[in-house]
Amino acid sequence: MRQESPASSGQLQRGLKARHLTMIAIGGSIGTGLFLASGATISEAGPGGAIVAYMAIGLMVYFLMTSLGEMAAYMPVSGSFSTYASKFVDPSLGFALGWNYWYNWAVTIAVEISAGALIMKYWLPDSPSILWSGLFLLLIFTLNYLSVKGYGESEYWFAFIKVATIVIFLVVGLLMIFGIMGGEAVGFRNFTIGDAPFHGGFMAMLGVFMIAGFSFQGTELVGIAAGESENPRNSIPKAIRQIFWRILLFYIVAILVIGLLIPYDSPHLISGDVDSVAMSPFTLVFQKAGLAFAASVMNAVILTSVLSAGNSGMYASTRMLWVLAKEGHAPKFLAKLNSRGVPLNALLATTVVGALAYLSSLFGDGAVYIWLLNASGMSGFIAWLGIAISHYRFRRAYLAQGHQLADLPFKAKWFPVGPIFAFVVCLIVILGQNYQAFLGGSIDWNGVLVSYIGLPMFLIVWLVYKFVKKTKVIPLDQCRFQDDHTA
Repeated sequence: MRQESPASSGQLQRGLKARHLTMIAIGGSIGTGLFLASGATISEAGPGGAIVAYMAIGLMVYFLMTSLGEMAAYMPVSGSFSTYASKFVDPSLGFALGWNYWYNWAVTIAVEISAGALIMKYWLPDSPSILWSGLFLLLIFTLNYLSVKGYGESEYWFAFIKVATIVIFLVVGLLMIFGIMGGEAVGFRNFTIGDAPFHGGFMAMLGVFMIAGFSFQGTELVGIAAGESENPRNSIPKAIRQIFWRILLFYIVAILVIGLLIPYDSPHLISGDVDSVAMSPFTLVFQKAGLAFAASVMNAVILTSVLSAGNSGMYASTRMLWVLAKEGHAPKFLAKLNSRGVPLNALLATTVVGALAYLSSLFGDGAVYIWLLNASGMSGFIAWLGIAISHYRFRRAYLAQGHQLADLPFKAKWFPVGPIFAFVVCLIVILGQNYQAFLGGSIDWNGVLVSYIGLPMFLIVWLVYKFVKKTKVIPLDQCRFQDDHTA
């Protein structure tokens, strides 16, 4: 029997193998957050404050991913939590979450490309950002223009390079801490200078939660990729189970090593000084170890990493836009697939938004980079709120309709504590991320706009759709578990 082509069937292709999904889950969130922004967290909150912030956000993300894993293993769709919110909460919430997530990753593409242009200045300080932004955007578009297997394979090796680099960094860092490399042992000296380890107290720690949260964005990619995985019932639980150890090793231990080796008051750590963006904490550590050549190699690895994050962002936002079109929430032409199963029109539309990276060369690299980071960070937390709410309703509806938990391919532990904890932490960070703007004699409206821009955008989209379509919260006994939009 002749097999239908993707274009005629209207469905995405299940071309992602288990190893692709596992490495997408491992490498999805390793980008500028860890390699570049981690220095800012130590500078602002001290090493102890940075570790606590990353641990709190890490625990929240672990609960979110087990929640997403339970739904994605049972109902693997490329729309992921947008589709789940439409089925188990309210169609208006699903609509708003879908557009919010597309915007989030479309902006993140610009953030990663901007970071890549800054990194190139390490070697070519006088080169124009607009040149590198254009080249990197073209590269990311080309990788996604290939089949989903092309994306999966490129992301597999991108993630492999990142993981290998972090492991080498941790080994070198530990050798330096104990004095085996790079001179005398550092020990815990940098944890006791000034007011370390908790520089600035609790409020400073709260202030870096957004940076930590942005670092973890991408972990939910496994939910988007579920719609194109070959065997989601087995591969998704396997990928989800690895998330806790990845969070522990890649973030907590890496922050600990950086905090032990570099004092929080070092002028080289990123704290708004755009000239030192290319000098990431990882690069600084290798230089302290006496590996001058390795520092340049590390910068190349960081460049690979941010391009990988941009590649994943292009994939995620393109698939979400395709699902929105498929479900009638976006123009129909965006649902068209080419012969290789790639939603080309959705890819082109997302690439246009990614051209926001050009702003980095027009208005100054640093200001736009921080603005884009904050804007996409807020949207990411909103997406995570949606996951927590959707899972809470999913589990309650599942049981209310007489289903058995034993039939779930993957079961999230500690329900309902997990989704409730994640919801509360997300809400606190969203509302309190820029509390400084409201202190003092007058409100810093520019700071409020930069920090909170994602929130009114989401609320307007949600409430307007709800008003126009007159949608209501779906009763638990009417939630639909059939898989309408599986890719």
